[in-house]
Amino acid sequence: MSPLLTVTLLAALVVLGVWIASLITHDHSWVDRIWSIVPAVYVWVFAGYAGFSDPRLNVMGVLVTLWAARLTFNFARKGGYTGTEDYRWPILRARMNRWQFELFNFFFIALYQNVILLLITLPAFTAYEHRATPFGVLDAVVAVAFLALLVGETIADQQQWNFQARKRAGGANFRPRFLQTGLWKFSRHPNFFFEQAQWWVLFLFGALAAGSVLQWTVVGAVLLTVLFVGSTIFTESITRGKYPEYAEYQETTSPIIPWPPRRTSKVTVTA
Repeated sequence: MSPLLTVTLLAALVVLGVWIASLITHDHSWVDRIWSIVPAVYVWVFAGYAGFSDPRLNVMGVLVTLWAARLTFNFARKGGYTGTEDYRWPILRARMNRWQFELFNFFFIALYQNVILLLITLPAFTAYEHRATPFGVLDAVVAVAFLALLVGETIADQQQWNFQARKRAGGANFRPRFLQTGLWKFSRHPNFFFEQAQWWVLFLFGALAAGSVLQWTVVGAVLLTVLFVGSTIFTESITRGKYPEYAEYQETTSPIIPWPPRRTSKVTVTA
């Protein structure tokens, strides 16, 4: 059996598992709970088929495992494994008929998101197919870039975690009501930027192995970016409903890519 078929079958089992779990528990966040885990499994499957003897695939496996460990930790400390459902799904359920949401649950939450989780790891398949290409200096540069982006996402999430802790301690009158300092001064979603960029960088490993960036496995990074764009639009529509001043933050601050603010915000910012 080829490694591509193996990971595809594993992904199909994951789709079925999270969908059935959502029907039994009426909790539609099961994909969130496996999001940080299955990509590492898929990459190590490719490395395993190479006998764990290909340096490029092994480095890819280690990097994605570090990504997985960081994201799993961040998700766990926010209560993600305690049965808490993504706050967006109850809002969306209220806007849909039951049958409409169940179709959305299967085709988008369970199927589409898991397809993306499979696709973003397929640069490892490209690397597997071209494993005769030696690991070189450019591979090392790409690995360092991945680690730098991982550090950036870690900092962004920690800044948000610290802010939310201060906000809880400050009570209802705490201001500002959303984070606008640190990396969040330059991007409304710096964590999203670093997350997406890591998978674009991972694609480069496969491109280096193949000797060309014209690889179909770029589709994973593309679709992940599309998913994040849609998620950002929906999330920010909810945020604007809670915090009217968020509209001004949107006017001054880049949505994803870190960039200097366009002008000084009138929103009061505390240290």
